[in-house]
Amino acid sequence: MGAIEDVYEDLETDVSIEEFREAVEAKVEQMGGLADEESAAMLVAHELEDGEVEGVSDVEPGMEEVKFVAKVTSVGEKRAFERDGDDQPDGRVINVEVADETGSVRLAFWDEKADAAEEELEVGDVLKVGGRPKEGYNGVEVNVDDVEPAPDTDVNVDVSGESTIDGLSLGLSDVNVKGKVLDTESVRTFDRDDGSEGKVANLVLGDETGRVRVTMWDGQAETVNEVAAGDSVEVVDGYTRERDGDLELHVGERGAIEGLDEEIAYEPESVPIAELELDTTVDIAGVVRSSDPKRTFDRDDGSEGQVRNVRVQDDSGDIRVALWGDKADYDIGPGDRVAFADVEIQDGWQDDLEASAGWRSSVTVLDGNATSAAAEADGERDEATGLDAFADDGDDGDASTGTGSSAGDETSASEGGSGGAVAAQQSREDGERVEFTGTVVQAGNPVVLDDGEETMSVDTEADVHLGQEVTVRGDLVDGRVDADDVV
Repeated sequence: MGAIEDVYEDLETDVSIEEFREAVEAKVEQMGGLADEESAAMLVAHELEDGEVEGVSDVEPGMEEVKFVAKVTSVGEKRAFERDGDDQPDGRVINVEVADETGSVRLAFWDEKADAAEEELEVGDVLKVGGRPKEGYNGVEVNVDDVEPAPDTDVNVDVSGESTIDGLSLGLSDVNVKGKVLDTESVRTFDRDDGSEGKVANLVLGDETGRVRVTMWDGQAETVNEVAAGDSVEVVDGYTRERDGDLELHVGERGAIEGLDEEIAYEPESVPIAELELDTTVDIAGVVRSSDPKRTFDRDDGSEGQVRNVRVQDDSGDIRVALWGDKADYDIGPGDRVAFADVEIQDGWQDDLEASAGWRSSVTVLDGNATSAAAEADGERDEATGLDAFADDGDDGDASTGTGSSAGDETSASEGGSGGAVAAQQSREDGERVEFTGTVVQAGNPVVLDDGEETMSVDTEADVHLGQEVTVRGDLVDGRVDADDVV
């Protein structure tokens, strides 16, 4: 082999040996005889390797030039614009979304390249791209310098236009994703810098792969009033953004949220309450044992906040959950099965752990069976945790709506205990014959029932589970019902 072939053999590139040899010959001519074939080959190899990235996810603003292979996932409309200066012709630009197995990025084609992209590019094309990355409006954007088709390169990316929630990544646009509404918030208004009024609202969407916060702007914000927790919807033409380190899906005037007749599965993975640790953000689920009255407080900025505490229990233990802002208005009471997502575990009252449900959290009331479909398919598990510890019959239901609010004085404002229901046995006498119907909020010894107004402790060997509604009959002994009949 000659010098050119020796250099090429050590080079990792998609350029053919013929293309490489032509580039070396051009380099020799360019150098005017100052470089022989071996030196020119090494210079060309360095140029080819410079800017090569492992995948789209490695493309970052500030790089001088990048080269990568990716598949076209969407082709935008060509737009014309006026350049500064009377003698400057109008410019043209077209945005093209591309992706590989590591992520996605937007390409910007300008002027003649925009004309060619409009005529020649189609969704599903695989391209070799060379260009300069920059920070764009929706994330990283690459101004294209060179592009050519790469039909023989396999890029395993689905271009159907639909995505799952765990398939979302920063910088995507034209996103279509289906999911179940887990929580909704009310419409809020704000003043823009130009003096106009804007609108924004949020909901939380989940599917079998995960969940995401959806932000709806202006005309789409009112959509939040047309959906409720438990509804199946599809986000059409959304785009992804980052907020405080979290990925969000946004819907503007071009997008929409449409109702679906199909059922979308969502299976939250909750952490058993007994395993919660301080300063973590987790999902928990359980049955509400008690609910305190809502309280208001003054924030440092002079605004008024509100908070309400509920105590939630699963098979492993119980914890107080502080509901902040409009979440304090949620219609949650004893006996309700509730899933709390993205709650912060903090130091609470009397050194107990407390879960804080602020603006990032979602609250979903579950009706009836909260046992996961996976558990039903796999049969009984050795150890039930989270939602798997709930009742055996029923379907997911609705959550009340409201808007979350993050308060700066959350820990101090939540002090005051979990109080809750008035114990029934306090107004009864030992020896009295008692019949009581309520929801099982503690399935231990004793069993504790709650009818929404009062609680009753029951001594029984009957097999009951959290959330089950039962009627007990028996004599009151030492403040508990010694049940001889449980139905």
